[in-house]
Amino acid sequence: MIVVAKLKAKKGAEEEMEKVLRDVVQKVASEEGTLTYTLHRSQSDPCEFLFYEKYTDGEALTAHSSTPYFKAMFAALKDLVEGPADIGMYEELAALNR
Repeated sequence: MIVVAKLKAKKGAEEEMEKVLRDVVQKVASEEGTLTYTLHRSQSDPCEFLFYEKYTDGEALTAHSSTPYFKAMFAALKDLVEGPADIGMYEELAALNR
């Protein structure tokens, strides 16, 4: 199961938002069912962030979404984010990993 999530920081909140998001990436490392959890920043818009997430299955995604630090992340982002997150769920069809 693949999740792609885009979040946009309010102008001036980019660095604080990056700090919050980076902190969550480190905590996710302990999740058994989370295979990939990468944070990216847009090259054309420094306010735009993207998570690429890969889970073993839906249960792993549910477990991730239920963690205290995941819930705390959204509370911390409340005043930093511009608009709702754009979240897409995908099925992996083919891949190249090196």
